[in-house]
Amino acid sequence: MKKIKRKTIIIILISIILLFFISLYLYYENNYLQVSNYTIESNKIPKDFDGFKIAQISDFHNTKSKKLTNDLVEEIKKTKPNIIVLTGDLVDSYKTNINVVISFVEKINDIAPIYYVTGNHEARIDNYDELKDKLEKNKVIILDGKLEIIKKDNSEINLVGIDDPSFNFNTYRDDSTIIQDSLVPIKYNKNNFNILLSHRPELIETYAKNNFDLVLSGHAHGGQIRIPFIGGLIAPNQGLFPKYTSGIYEMNNTKMIISRGIGNSVLPFRVNNRPELVVIKLKNK
Repeated sequence: MKKIKRKTIIIILISIILLFFISLYLYYENNYLQVSNYTIESNKIPKDFDGFKIAQISDFHNTKSKKLTNDLVEEIKKTKPNIIVLTGDLVDSYKTNINVVISFVEKINDIAPIYYVTGNHEARIDNYDELKDKLEKNKVIILDGKLEIIKKDNSEINLVGIDDPSFNFNTYRDDSTIIQDSLVPIKYNKNNFNILLSHRPELIETYAKNNFDLVLSGHAHGGQIRIPFIGGLIAPNQGLFPKYTSGIYEMNNTKMIISRGIGNSVLPFRVNNRPELVVIKLKNK
């Protein structure tokens, strides 16, 4: 009996120690920000835009982590971006807190101009108009099917943004058709360097078909659980072992950068997949 009790105590102690270290690891993975830097070279990037910086935040999901939010704000300040882009899912439709989102935006809206496109979670909430109104009052430029021409000295590049296809819920069209139809009315000079903000990375074929030079996206949460040498485990609209989850991809002449995002949603934790601030530097080739 004594041996059995001793073994039981040892097993319990080992279990407690394991749980402690697993909890520490999960806290680190979900609250410690990673900054990923990319340089995009193109002969379409004007010399005046050489060194132009873009800070990309995606899938904020009104995170409750004050540490993560504060670190994110500080890193954006350190980066000194020329513009900040928010590529969807600022809120989470399962635990929506608009005040958390606006508090974050208020902390960064004096750093650089902010441009925003919606994600699928904004399409699900009943009070999106309230979110939109508060964002606009905080100087956020909402690109819902619009073109913004960014000027620097005597040169310009184009920034295009579109709503998430989930906003078209009363239609039988597939997502790629919805996106294509959204892009048709936007008249942008294809000779300029063209950047598209769109939440959905799995629609890269549609973006490439429209000759965008650079696409900034999110949505996949890095595949949530990242397996070494394999990649992400699961992503919305892509299922198991998704193709487009994190990093840079290229199709034809289009490059797409996918942010792993900041917050979580249905799956409340990340594994081997820290929250990410993406910083892009443009370079004249």
